[in-house]
Amino acid sequence: MSKRINIDQETICYIFRQIIKEEYGKQGAENIVPVFFKDKKIFVKTAGSTWASEILTNKEHIIKKVNEQLGGEEIADLEMSQ
Repeated sequence: MSKRINIDQETICYIFRQIIKEEYGKQGAENIVPVFFKDKKIFVKTAGSTWASEILTNKEHIIKKVNEQLGGEEIADLEMSQ
């Protein structure tokens, strides 16, 4: 059973960055950045369409990994931010 942690924008963005670094390495972490969290969505800024496509392709996997770390169903969607 997962321990629930404090869910705030800073925590969610931190965990998102950790997951991105695990999945895509240092280069991914530099090119895929969480901007803010609202209404169960993480708004993400990417350095180009290739990274945006990568996020959209693997969206469900990333959401699942973030939610596992958070210990609940806190994230429902990822959205590209301009």
